[in-house]
Amino acid sequence: MLLDLVAPPLCWSCRSLAARDGPLCRACRRSLRFLGPATVGVRGLGVWSPVAYDGPARDLVKALKYRGATRLAAGMAAIIVANAPAGLLAGALVPVPLHPARRRARPFNQAALIAAAISARAGLPVADCLIRSGSEQTQVGRARAARLSGAGTIHAAGRPPPAALLVDDVVTTGATLAACAAALRAAGAREVGAVAFARTAGR
Repeated sequence: MLLDLVAPPLCWSCRSLAARDGPLCRACRRSLRFLGPATVGVRGLGVWSPVAYDGPARDLVKALKYRGATRLAAGMAAIIVANAPAGLLAGALVPVPLHPARRRARPFNQAALIAAAISARAGLPVADCLIRSGSEQTQVGRARAARLSGAGTIHAAGRPPPAALLVDDVVTTGATLAACAAALRAAGAREVGAVAFARTAGR
């Protein structure tokens, strides 16, 4: 594109020239800490993430969530789809919902953007069937005990898909994913798993 010749895209982590096919330069992409194909148990839910939530991965998540870099969702989805273990990407993609107060402050749900980008690559349907209410406190900056205490109130709007794959940008304590999984199961979902672009070490 002409714009890329005038102002070449910069790496979202180190601000050097990015690779043509992604949001990171080659050095930052090589420094991503890939976690392998195994899912981990997070509060009773099987969760898989391709990369650890540190370094360039953290920079991508923050740029998407707090700087409005919505095009990064496609790059995150590409990494998810390219590295997902066989059989993981199945059923319907269910984005983790954003609290209405957060949605008013941020005109997009980053989980929904990632889910839509995964859908475009993997051909899976998206079922945006969860609603969030209750406390509107952000998890960022809160003590671990406070973050583990809950994720507000989450419930399903109508009948969820029988096999649901929750989608989020990052997993920290897993409280929000656990609340989403409980809501889906209570509404009739038989199989629930989860995928996130990144997760914290030890999760």
